[in-house]
Amino acid sequence: MKKVLMLALALGLVLAGSGRAFAQDIRYNFDKQADFTKFKTFKWVVIKGGKHVNDLVDQQIRAAIESELALKGLVRTDADNADLYIGYQAAVDSEKQYNSFDTGWGYGPGYGGGWYGGGGMSSSTTTSTTIYIGQIAVDMYQVSSKSLVWRGNATKTIDTKAKPEKQQKNLAKAMTKLFKNYPPPVKK
Repeated sequence: MKKVLMLALALGLVLAGSGRAFAQDIRYNFDKQADFTKFKTFKWVVIKGGKHVNDLVDQQIRAAIESELALKGLVRTDADNADLYIGYQAAVDSEKQYNSFDTGWGYGPGYGGGWYGGGGMSSSTTTSTTIYIGQIAVDMYQVSSKSLVWRGNATKTIDTKAKPEKQQKNLAKAMTKLFKNYPPPVKK
């Protein structure tokens, strides 16, 4: 019975840990002096020196961002006199995740390292997986003041190993979360 409880606990810990590993992390910051009610139009710009993705992913990212901005009342234009210039950077990296569980029972010194050492059975299980971390940083520049007024970051958004439908779904979900608080709430 004790082994069954230990295995159930181990499985629960592994599942809880893996759920967090794939959660999207959303952060944003903004210029508290900017009047976001005045922004009605935007134009895409390329951030020089920024990390970029292939053309297909670029189209998907822009479409997801444009969709959210349209819901917020912003209209895309190609005119240089847009209210906002918007650019983004994207990065896709990978890292190894190791999940390990040890029963904690085994041979070793006892209390104080003396004669009280004990022994027992020990088992350890380790698995590794590759996690693809795709981050998108979206910058909004107020054209009239030539200043950054809003920046948002979404991590764990792009997974180049996923099927196209899954990629699009993750991207749309991340952009919805990212622009949830745009325009920023006005504090009185």
